[in-house]
Amino acid sequence: MSFAQELRRQADDIFQAIFNHPFVRGIAQGQLEQEQLIHYVKQDFEYLNAYMRIYGIAISKSGSREEMAVFHEQIGFILNSEIHPHQNFCRVAGVQFEDLQGFPLAPSAHHYIRHMLTVAHEGSLGEIYAVLLPCPWTYVEIGQRLLAEVKPTPEHPFYEWIQFYSSRVGGAAEAFGLALDRWAETSNVLERRKMKEHFLQSCQLEYQFWEMAYRLEEWPVR
Repeated sequence: MSFAQELRRQADDIFQAIFNHPFVRGIAQGQLEQEQLIHYVKQDFEYLNAYMRIYGIAISKSGSREEMAVFHEQIGFILNSEIHPHQNFCRVAGVQFEDLQGFPLAPSAHHYIRHMLTVAHEGSLGEIYAVLLPCPWTYVEIGQRLLAEVKPTPEHPFYEWIQFYSSRVGGAAEAFGLALDRWAETSNVLERRKMKEHFLQSCQLEYQFWEMAYRLEEWPVR
């Protein structure tokens, strides 16, 4: 079992909790409130902006063009492709995607972004792979599971979202997983422990992101 596969095994309870989360079940059933979809898009837009900035930090720590190319490709993917599932949510919510940009971060999104930025600034390239991997990995598994379970037709409200994440983000998960495995082969015990901690915390924060959107989380004092 590879290092990444072992991390996935250790995170299985978190993945299962994500699959069972009421927001994810709402996608499956085509039943989510307008405010929940809007809150998700507002927060995910800012999250993905931060995600791309972390790619930039990773490029600065890369030792080869091959490593740089992985992050460069993923920046283009977010800019040009990952807007489509956001637009699906916006159409269902009856709002314009452009009107949901530039909003303050909710606590859980703020925590998740700061977690990744801290690792990116202070950690190795291997630690960056570990902290980033749960995002594409959880989403591709959600998409594939919902595709198999729901078998959505174009009439399903979230047909495009399910189709996108069942087929379009697997490349990032595979690339980061393979890179993490290669890095782990020459890492010492301390660095592997750090990579495990970063990975598992990102998994927990993926769950918390869904919870934030479902419960319309805001800061406690306005």
